[in-house]
Amino acid sequence: MALLLGVDTGGTYTDAVLIRDEKDVIASAKSLTTRHDLAEGIGKAVEAVLSESGADVSDIGMASLSTTLATNALVEGQGGRVGLVYIGFRERDLETHGLSEALAGDPAVVITGGHNHAGGEANALDKETLAAWLASDHGASAFAVAAQFGTRNPAHELAAAEMIRDITGRPVSCSHQLSAKLNGPKRALTAVLNARLIGMIAKLIEKAEGKLVELGIEAPLMVVRGDGALISAEQARERPIETILSGPAASIVGASWMTGADFALVSDIGGTTTDVAVLRDGRPAIDPAGARVGPWRTMVEAVAMRTTGLGGDSEVHVNDEGLKGGVSLGPRRVLPVSLIAQEAPEIVHAVLDEQLRSTSPGEYDTKFVRAVPGIEAGGLQDRDLTVLERIGTGVHPVAKILKTRMESQALKRLVKRGLVQVSGVTPSDASHVLGCLDSWDRDAALKAMELIGRKRTGSGNMLNPNPEKMAQMIIDQLTHQTSLALLEAGFDEEDEGFGLPPADLARHVLMQRGLATHKGLVRIDTGINVPVIGLGASAASYYPAVGERVGCEMILPEHAGVANAIGAVVGRVTIRRSGTVTSPAEGRFRVHLDTGPEDYAEAEKAMAALESTLTAEARREADAAGAEDITVSTHRDLRTAEAEAREVFLEAEITVEASGRPRIAA
Repeated sequence: MALLLGVDTGGTYTDAVLIRDEKDVIASAKSLTTRHDLAEGIGKAVEAVLSESGADVSDIGMASLSTTLATNALVEGQGGRVGLVYIGFRERDLETHGLSEALAGDPAVVITGGHNHAGGEANALDKETLAAWLASDHGASAFAVAAQFGTRNPAHELAAAEMIRDITGRPVSCSHQLSAKLNGPKRALTAVLNARLIGMIAKLIEKAEGKLVELGIEAPLMVVRGDGALISAEQARERPIETILSGPAASIVGASWMTGADFALVSDIGGTTTDVAVLRDGRPAIDPAGARVGPWRTMVEAVAMRTTGLGGDSEVHVNDEGLKGGVSLGPRRVLPVSLIAQEAPEIVHAVLDEQLRSTSPGEYDTKFVRAVPGIEAGGLQDRDLTVLERIGTGVHPVAKILKTRMESQALKRLVKRGLVQVSGVTPSDASHVLGCLDSWDRDAALKAMELIGRKRTGSGNMLNPNPEKMAQMIIDQLTHQTSLALLEAGFDEEDEGFGLPPADLARHVLMQRGLATHKGLVRIDTGINVPVIGLGASAASYYPAVGERVGCEMILPEHAGVANAIGAVVGRVTIRRSGTVTSPAEGRFRVHLDTGPEDYAEAEKAMAALESTLTAEARREADAAGAEDITVSTHRDLRTAEAEAREVFLEAEITVEASGRPRIAA
């Protein structure tokens, strides 16, 4: 029987699992994700699972990779520097559609060009301006191209992409290749995020493939897409944006495989995020509006999921307003103090002891910083470079690195670029203090907990000087915020609305009082009405209390900690391709293809031509992805109108899906 190897590279841990014949988990293992060299963490996890199982590497017929790195990077604002070429739009569109916020200071040029809704050229492409802009070194690691009505005629996007490759040699992300739908600004945003991830995902795949070969594993590598389907490693390199929500999607597929549940909420807690989705009929739903990650709504097909910046390594913030004070968690991930103390114990403990000897809390107590080697550092400001050079290769207290207030902003920019990592107090530290975890340095966690507990509230009193009670306060807050994430997802998926946004409903006083089963003159009883499947390495520690809080059955599968890695190998290869037929004039039906528009005299012939092209493309890509026993299904969304007692064709959107089992090497 062939063995299947699943690997999941998350923000904190890299998991590996071996499954026999898609039926039984025979071994699983974890290793810390090593961001400076991803191959190190992948290798340790795979070596551990091979050692535990005693398996022969020649028996492994397929390897598959899921990852939360793309999701985490977008949530945390990280990734490579991107240049945007925006064709046929107005300069102010960058601001009004949120592109400037997504670019976050990265370069962009707006040039003349683009097409109209029928695919005809609106204006000639301004190649001269583009060439002059590209001649300057913008420090971009990749470029994004989006043209007005680029899905109706991609000629200008393709021409601009060719120029970029010729002049810069950098990778290019074209918006029409990521989505066949209209909405140029949203496609542009998707292309920008795709370009930002190219280097990161390419590096991950390269490291994973290299390590597997080094271990003697010759099986082909697959990658999990954001909708839970499998694609080839090469396809993932070309469209890394499709791997956003890859890890969470794999975990849902894994949850369904492990539990057999038909209708449930799935909540997966990682180091950086908590991802909540709904299983209906044992399958995750696809988000019709496109994947949302952090503040960004993309045009990528992915599971309908709410991603919240809440995880075991979320930064703890002290709320010093009000008489009682309190804490909040996230959305930024930081290195737990207990973890960075493992790396540099002498430095970390000496600094923590010095901070404890101080008579008053310091702004940078428990904060350490280290550089992440091997990350592209192009386009940095002079002040950013100065701070990065000062950090060097060691672990340092942040207070020693920052000389001025201005440099604190420089440090934030370096963190966003993924060039450095900062430590802080996290729920993982709290769990070490309470004895729920014992992976890292508990003594460092105790000292950090005492330091954060000395901070003052609005009454002038310490927040909580007892490390154990301070740790419990943090865990209670994690329970509260996880409950809110579940309630928001539940309200969002209800068939009937309640007149308020899900976030408001989850926090509504009636909802919160109902969770405590208020009984006065009025009785209020609220909660989650379906089982919740808790996933993630720390689910067993945190989620029983969450289940009690929201009054539901909490299912914690045996292999909940490696659900992503399991989902990576039990999924199917699925390729979807969509296209549009329009009618620019009576009796003329236009098919919009990558090669340009084609006109037909009859609607049925136009739709048949598009369907044939999409079917061939989907089959070809499914075969390239490693699928066998491929089946094809087609869906037509036909829009018509009544005019003078007859039906008039307006537009048709055709979607073809090719699906098959992943090919397993003999």
